[in-house]
Amino acid sequence: MKIIISPAKKLNENPCDINTSTSISFHNESQTIVNELKDYSTDKLISLMNVSPNIANLNNQRFNNWEYPFQTSSTKPAVFMFDGAVYNELAVQTLEASDLNYLQENLRIISGLYGLLKPLDEIMPYRLEMGTNLKINGYKNLYEFWGNKITDQLLNECNKEDVIVNLASNEYSKAINLNSFDNVLTPVFKDFKNGKSKVISFFAKKARGSFARFIVEKRPSKVEDLFNFDGLGYQFSEITSNNEVIFNR
Repeated sequence: MKIIISPAKKLNENPCDINTSTSISFHNESQTIVNELKDYSTDKLISLMNVSPNIANLNNQRFNNWEYPFQTSSTKPAVFMFDGAVYNELAVQTLEASDLNYLQENLRIISGLYGLLKPLDEIMPYRLEMGTNLKINGYKNLYEFWGNKITDQLLNECNKEDVIVNLASNEYSKAINLNSFDNVLTPVFKDFKNGKSKVISFFAKKARGSFARFIVEKRPSKVEDLFNFDGLGYQFSEITSNNEVIFNR
């Protein structure tokens, strides 16, 4: 079973006491992206990334300090670097070593800068959303730049029997051709509000993190085991014809 999730805008750059780390798979591609962004002024980054001057200036500094192999103490394993709703619920700091090993084997993070990350891949802090319309090497955006590379990497890491549990947002899951995989399930978390059952973004993010934690703890061996998820008060409702697994609260 392979779980895919999105990165987070919010980062936790405080040191962590993890002694084991791995290396990013797409360092050449990441370097190409960074080399392009190093030429961007703060004003140009504001326009490109739709961020405040402070955030643009911070990332201008990050891009100009980025060089591989990393020669800085500011690196950190990806799953400990990303913060926010999904990662708060995943709560990797509280996992046992065996659970962290399972996570390393089975969870992947899609990234606009790094392509596809294993949880313990050492990364430098950054902000670059997959949906950014960065024109680079003749490509009009990051989706075109990455092309099939992320899909092919994930295919190489999967067994034929593996189920892909898609917990990534639409922005990031679009970077993978999910039709290339035999078994893909997309959990969808809905809340009942104002007489309607609908996806509420903040709650859905928390639920994705809780669902990933559930998989790590329960180690499901078959699809039906996933329907037992009841974190944060959600309950299984149905599985649709396009393999969306609906949970309601």
